[in-house]
Amino acid sequence: MDVVIYHNPACGTSRNTLALIRHVGIEPHVIEYLKTPPSRALVAQLVERMGGSVRDILREKGTPYADLGLDDGDLSDDQLLDAIAAHPILMNRPIVVTPLGVKLCRPSETVLDLLPDPLAKPFVKEDGQVILDA
Repeated sequence: MDVVIYHNPACGTSRNTLALIRHVGIEPHVIEYLKTPPSRALVAQLVERMGGSVRDILREKGTPYADLGLDDGDLSDDQLLDAIAAHPILMNRPIVVTPLGVKLCRPSETVLDLLPDPLAKPFVKEDGQVILDA
């Protein structure tokens, strides 16, 4: 199964999501989106495939969100896409793409909806939270 994860290795949720994908035996294509940002058009396509709005993938914490005034509800998706293109850190992570769909996987176990097989063996997140017990 082809799986793509837009990943930030500094993010625990992103690391846990990547670990869950690998835990079910899939080696995804990992895109460190801060090093290799997706194009504005690709971000728009991902949002469309998720069935939401650009605002759904905006990250506030640790970003210039407030400084850029992105809390203004009158901003259009085009304006928000421009902001993400200029500041890729504004794109929340991890976004996972599989043949079963596209999702912002927060919390990390949301990725299980996009994978073909349920967990067959125990999995524990970095913080000790048990996702599947023995």
